[in-house]
Amino acid sequence: MTQRIAMLLLWQLLAVAALGQGKPAYALFDAKGKKVSYQKMLKTISGADMLLFGEIHNNPITHWLQLEATRDLSQMRPLLLGAEMFEADNQAALNRYLSGAITAKELSEQARLWSNYATDYAPLVNWAKQNQVPFIATNIPRKYANLVYREGFAALDALPTEEKQWIAPLPIAYDGELPGYKNMLQMAHGHGGDNLPKAQAIKDATMAHFIMQHFVPGKLFIHYHGAYHSENYEGILWYLRQANPTLRYITITTVLQADLRKLNAEHKNKADFIICVDEDMTTTY
Repeated sequence: MTQRIAMLLLWQLLAVAALGQGKPAYALFDAKGKKVSYQKMLKTISGADMLLFGEIHNNPITHWLQLEATRDLSQMRPLLLGAEMFEADNQAALNRYLSGAITAKELSEQARLWSNYATDYAPLVNWAKQNQVPFIATNIPRKYANLVYREGFAALDALPTEEKQWIAPLPIAYDGELPGYKNMLQMAHGHGGDNLPKAQAIKDATMAHFIMQHFVPGKLFIHYHGAYHSENYEGILWYLRQANPTLRYITITTVLQADLRKLNAEHKNKADFIICVDEDMTTTY
């Protein structure tokens, strides 16, 4: 009977493995569209100073790979973590949680957590807590990005000094001709005018500022954010290179396709590594 059960379990495992090979949930590609292994990607990343990990916010494959890659890279390099999903003025609350001074419930009361925090970001934060890895809140408080959207960069000049500490030093560099910012205007069909990409730029600049402020030579800084913030080597990366062009930066982005066997031409060169996920993948919200 024991042998029979063992054989049944073996057949079930083989069936699952066969199904997995026939219906992969994702594939990894390099910038040129060549398939790469997870291990090769990690080896390349391990030699960098910073990893910009672009996600689709509701995609479970990205979130799973973020956690897995973070765990695996921690065996290769000491890490620092940071994320768009935490606004800079919530750093104190995040630090209290990481140190064990407050509970998860108290963190949710003291910080402005995203609605999908529990499913998508808590695993990363809890891993950082368990392993005593710093986790940096890099994003500009939303109210200031909204202010730029309504009134432009000049509106930030009138903020009190204590509030400016949560924003990249003013005035920020800005190139409205960057393709990513120009595409935003096209996708929005003109809604928001020139202030729409400026609101995106103040987020990019602020995230880059806090990444650079907390960067420690010899450690790998992993930053998690929406793919658009670093796709095509723009956004956050553009500002990081303005601050320090000598560091080695690696980017990851996430795309959706119906066929995972080959990377579609429009997705090539979006990042150093592209996570290509089946477009039918279940979302987290």
